Order: sequence, then structure tokens, then C-alpha cells
Amino acid sequence: MGIGQIIALVVGLAAIVFIIWWFFGKHQESVGTSTIVNDEQNATIVVNGGYSPATVVLKKGVPAEINFDMQDSTACLSHVVFEQLGVNKDLTKQKITTIKIPTDKAATYNYACGMDMFHGKVIVK
Repeated sequence: MGIGQIIALVVGLAAIVFIIWWFFGKHQESVGTSTIVNDEQNATIVVNGGYSPATVVLKKGVPAEINFDMQDSTACLSHVVFEQLGVNKDLTKQKITTIKIPTDKAATYNYACGMDMFHGKVIVK
């Protein structure tokens, strides 16, 4: 086995390990909470190569808004979709896009980018 074949084998194995880690490994997910001011709660999610934080926890019974702060021009992240709420918003029209979230009952609302590649959730409890 020549040096070229050994290098190819090592690079191939490293690529396989990386792909397995990327798709199946445990990744740290940030969780954010809202701030309550004047009986309204607000949370901000930064859109930059994904969603940060990807999960936001809201308090049940307090009107809530999620602000999506668009800092990425990637086509995939140009829309945010809350399928359960029937929301599909274009995030490129303004720097911050606000979406009202119902908080009348405990629920989890999943959201994703327009291509369903990046995901997050809003938990009302």
C-alpha cells in the first residue's frame, strides 16, 4: 500500500466519522427565555447560520412575541415557517420580523426555515 492510498484511506475515514457525528451526534442546543415587560413577553432569535437560541420558553397566559433578528442572507434562512400556526414569514423585508405566539395553552410550536433544513421550537408552559 503506497503513501497516496494511506492518505486517501485516512481522509475517507475522517470524512465518515465527521458525517456520523454531524447527523447523529448530540449537539448542544441553546435555550432562551422571554422577558416580561408590561404584561407582555418578548424573545429574540438571531438568524445567522441557524437560529440562536433554537428553543425559546414562554410563560403560559402572557401575550408573547418572538422577534427574528435577520443577520444572514442565506436563501434557506430567508423565511421562517410555523406550520402549526399557519405562519410563513419572509425575514428579508426588514431587519427584525415579529411573530405573535398564542400562549393560551401549554404547547410546543416547531418552526423551520423555508427549506426545512434548520429547526427550532417555542415552548409555552
